Amino acid sequence: MLVAGLVVFYVFALRHWAPRGLRAFTTKNVVCFGAGVTLLWAFADWPVHDLSERYLFSVHMVQHTVFSLIAPPLVLLGLPAWLLDRLTSPLWLRAVLRRLCRPLIAALMFNGVIAISHWPSWVDLTLRSEPAHFLAHLVLWTTATVMWLPVVNPGVRGVPSLSRPAKVPYLFLQSIVPTIPASFLAFADRPLYKAYELAPRITSMSAVEDQQLAGGIMKVGGTAILWGVIVVVFFRWYAEHQRTGSDTLTWEEVSAEFERTPAPTERTPA
Repeated sequence: MLVAGLVVFYVFALRHWAPRGLRAFTTKNVVCFGAGVTLLWAFADWPVHDLSERYLFSVHMVQHTVFSLIAPPLVLLGLPAWLLDRLTSPLWLRAVLRRLCRPLIAALMFNGVIAISHWPSWVDLTLRSEPAHFLAHLVLWTTATVMWLPVVNPGVRGVPSLSRPAKVPYLFLQSIVPTIPASFLAFADRPLYKAYELAPRITSMSAVEDQQLAGGIMKVGGTAILWGVIVVVFFRWYAEHQRTGSDTLTWEEVSAEFERTPAPTERTPA
């Protein structure tokens, strides 16, 4: 129902809110949004939901990887600048985003949620309580969206937006910090989660092997996604840098770009 509501709202917004006199959205917007909500639906519904909640922690990890590293940037890429600008037009929301989307704050918040969401007592609670399970997914989605917004911000005024050289170290940081919880999972010699230890075995894997596989998915899968984005960003940045006619690029320039955030400007939406 939630995904269907998002699709209905998206179609309504494109038809009735789009500014006149310009191309309000592109095929890329529609494809990205469609892919994002499709993945959200597929990994939140049966059979992935049941497998991740009742049987396999490795499937749970795949689900969380999609919810944090794949679906959020696709949904953001699906929102034209005018639509995201309108959705974030309340002054209080713009003020919150302006602070939370600063690179260091966004990175710390997202990775803090990743660490807490793999704490044994929290995982066992979310598997016992459906409201806690929904809350965990909502917090993960929200912090992931905040983390991705500086990277794929289509032009929302007053919200920090990283330049291409700044996106590289920012995304690299997201791939390094999860190594800590991933290592605990991959190298643990006993089950960390009571719910998965007692779950019926529907594969030949033991609870420990399932847990170790989840750690590998978290580290290798997450790193592959983030580094793939880094490669795309880097080569686009390099091509743009070559077009400017400059042949050298210093670390000081990269560092300055990373610290740069746009001056906050607010306007009253039309």
